[in-house]
Amino acid sequence: MIVIPGPSSPGLGEKVAEGLGVEVVPVEHRLFPDGESYIRLKGSVRGEEVVIVQTTSPPQDRHLIQLFLLARTAKDYGAEKVVAVVPYLAYARQDKRFLEGEALSIDVVIRLIEASGVDALLTLDIHSPDVLERFTIPVKSLSAIPLIAEHLKAKGFEGAFSLSPDKGAIELAKMGDAVLGGGYDALEKARDRHTGEVRTREKRLPVEGRDVIIFDDMISTGGTMALAVGLAKKCGARRVVAACTHPLLVGRAVERILEAGADEIVGTDSVPGPHSVVSVAPLIVEGLSDLL
Repeated sequence: MIVIPGPSSPGLGEKVAEGLGVEVVPVEHRLFPDGESYIRLKGSVRGEEVVIVQTTSPPQDRHLIQLFLLARTAKDYGAEKVVAVVPYLAYARQDKRFLEGEALSIDVVIRLIEASGVDALLTLDIHSPDVLERFTIPVKSLSAIPLIAEHLKAKGFEGAFSLSPDKGAIELAKMGDAVLGGGYDALEKARDRHTGEVRTREKRLPVEGRDVIIFDDMISTGGTMALAVGLAKKCGARRVVAACTHPLLVGRAVERILEAGADEIVGTDSVPGPHSVVSVAPLIVEGLSDLL
């Protein structure tokens, strides 16, 4: 077995290789002057089971193309099997047509992944679990929420109240509560399909003088999380942590969440960045056991 740390996940790829006790094949990569990606494997993969670790966080399109190039090149050079570890799977939110003429973007991404030579795929906290059923190759999504909760428990948040910013993510709050043990609940939100504007219905939460952890699969612009943070603080929460598996944190997301009253933002290295304080490498190593 060999691990190929992709250009978007070099640190995570190295940790996964270390956890598996295997060697890595380095990748030479650069951009041509016109923006196209150059990829070269700097080692042999012939006859090997190859694990490519490549998240597809922004710039999503570039990282997806690099994933396709890595998988196809590994197969061209004799890899016996290619397993793609894609911690954050781009376009998974575009899984339905809400308006006439919309693209089913995730379906296109899935077909391209399969056509590039990927034999199995592992991802984390995919936004819409139903997407997994659209693959024709073995695929699974694991949750990093228990890892995040354990991290926060070790930092003194045992007994904190676990909250999800909408009912669709209540399972994340349940997983957080299984570790923290302070109870859980979910807010209700509505999103305008044309403008993308999010509104959260206010409710009274039993968090007066307590710590609150708001769990979500991802934080993108921070709008939804900021509304949840603001409501928790309005209900008297002492400390509020915004926690997610995928800290995309685009634009003013960090400022928006902190201005709403959050004390801390905690994410994983599924998306590398300053708030990626929890490593998902152990989870990936464990999850690969039945895909190889």
